[in-house]
Amino acid sequence: MTSKKTKYIFVSGGVYSSVGKGLIVASIASIFKHQNFKINILKLDPYLNVDSGTMSPYEHGEVFVTSDGTETDLDLGYYERFLVQDLNERSSITSGKVYFSVINKERKGEYLGKTVQLIPHVTNEIKRRIALAATDENNQPYDLVFCEIGGTIGDLESLPFIEAIKQIIRENDKHDTAFIHVVPIISLFNGEQKTKPLQHSLKELNNLGINPDFLVIRSKESLDLKTKHKIASATYLDKDHIFNSVDLNNTYFLPDYLNQQKIHEKIANKLQITIDPKIKLSAW
Repeated sequence: MTSKKTKYIFVSGGVYSSVGKGLIVASIASIFKHQNFKINILKLDPYLNVDSGTMSPYEHGEVFVTSDGTETDLDLGYYERFLVQDLNERSSITSGKVYFSVINKERKGEYLGKTVQLIPHVTNEIKRRIALAATDENNQPYDLVFCEIGGTIGDLESLPFIEAIKQIIRENDKHDTAFIHVVPIISLFNGEQKTKPLQHSLKELNNLGINPDFLVIRSKESLDLKTKHKIASATYLDKDHIFNSVDLNNTYFLPDYLNQQKIHEKIANKLQITIDPKIKLSAW
């Protein structure tokens, strides 16, 4: 079921890197694709490399090459496999690409002699590239665009991306965007689940001017009800907007695991889009 206007779902991560954002984004996107929405996903990488082609796989994992030959982050491989959909150069935005474009425009005089700054010139370039990803090669709009923000909230390199996203959220209707924050919960040897790092990460995001609509908690084992209530009471979020992503035997079980928690229904309510409860993930 398509929506009338492209809507954006932004996903960030906290506490430490490699928390599992890519798989979570791919899983949620696959649920909506099963609902017959037209989906696109893009990765916002804060590193200054133009692309992943010259980066050591020991530092950043295997390079994934899209159908148009673009060398990208490995997360695009997750996106393609979970969506069964080819992505292209528009789905990979790096700080290197953004700054390279801004500097070239400055050299060509496109800024008409103005002082080139992070705001508005760099943030406008980020917004322009995100907007490009909202349409396909035939200039037809996508229903939903998922944007994964690489790195960890609080990283200096990602601040221009956060600022650009904050502007997008502010410039659009509240039902046209949703923000998901993915954070781990620390389990002690006695099984106690500690929420303090999670709370600090959420506070850091709040200090940057963004209040997430949903939390996805990464953990080895299921989140107990007591911990879920504790997280809800320590934040402004309703407990029904807090979800869990546990370590599974197979990563392809994750869409169904999140689907059973009805995460797509809560996101759909936020975006005011209609989903069909009769559609199941049985084919998945």
